[in-house]
Amino acid sequence: MKWITRVSDQVSHPLDNLNARSREVFRLLVESYLESGEPVGSRTLTRSLSEKVSAATIRNVMQDLEHLGLLDSPHVSAGRIPTHMGLRLFVDGLLEVGNLSTDERRSIDASMHSNSEDLTGALDRAGSLLSGLTHSASVVLAPKTEAPIKHIEFVSLSPDKALVVLVMADGQVENRIFTPPIGQTPSAMREAANFLNAVLAGHTVSDLKSVVETEITRRRQELDTLAQKLIEAGVAVWAEEKSGTPDRLIVRGRSNLLEDTATEADLDRIKSLFDDLERKQDIAQFLDLTEQGDGVRIFIGSENKLFSLSGSSLVVSPYMNADRKVIGAVGVIGPTRLNYGRIVPIVDYTAQLVSRMMSNRN
Repeated sequence: MKWITRVSDQVSHPLDNLNARSREVFRLLVESYLESGEPVGSRTLTRSLSEKVSAATIRNVMQDLEHLGLLDSPHVSAGRIPTHMGLRLFVDGLLEVGNLSTDERRSIDASMHSNSEDLTGALDRAGSLLSGLTHSASVVLAPKTEAPIKHIEFVSLSPDKALVVLVMADGQVENRIFTPPIGQTPSAMREAANFLNAVLAGHTVSDLKSVVETEITRRRQELDTLAQKLIEAGVAVWAEEKSGTPDRLIVRGRSNLLEDTATEADLDRIKSLFDDLERKQDIAQFLDLTEQGDGVRIFIGSENKLFSLSGSSLVVSPYMNADRKVIGAVGVIGPTRLNYGRIVPIVDYTAQLVSRMMSNRN
């Protein structure tokens, strides 16, 4: 339980008011539901309960739990499923968090180990890793690049391909491949890099396009035509990313969410979640979810303000820089029937490795 930070104290702990039998029935029912996704009936529970009691007795217990708001009946003749309040109670008081297996730990270590300085690529690998291990969708919030630009350089890869590299004052390195103007020369690349290093010192990536456009207009006579085109092509790579808002939210594994859609209602919820993920503009809220406490946080249904319409669950943990400042987050999102006990340590360990990577970069 050391990984979990409780979301709120809005839900009191009626577990304290339940007798041992009611607690066990509730725990077994939720665990069965999380494993199968199906309503759980009294006969199923009689086979797992530690004491031998009749199905009728268990049905009475289930009715009491339903009156408390912890269980719900999707159909008149069906078994029960936990409500969002019931899941919250289970997560806060009864969830048994497992440990990472050796294979899982090795897989995470191998995926995150790279000599590349490309931050976006590293975070993308983290997202793919999370979605693969949990068979759900992953969400990764990349840190906002606000450090001043320290150095910029152009590298020719081929006649029709070049690399523009940005080094930030905080040590972060970003690079993008782009198509240079026809006839590029080493001297044009040096001239373009010298010009950008002179005018961009102290500015951030957010300022990049406007500063360069102003300076090119003002100093056009000083620049070779080929160098001008090279500068414009290289800067456009970042400008297009900013204007297109491929914001800082990296989502991987959406298709995993479609595998367990048993009903049309499930499919509608997943479609709603997809819409949320596609159109989300202000992802600063996502980071807000993690800043109220250390460790992994679990948001269930309406507690998750960012994706509340889809009734989804979000298991998320912040990652930090060398100054122990929260700068981003990694997590898993999916239906409320997530395997929380297994997902929590996976998210936690991944966040730790990303934090370590960010600290090493600094």
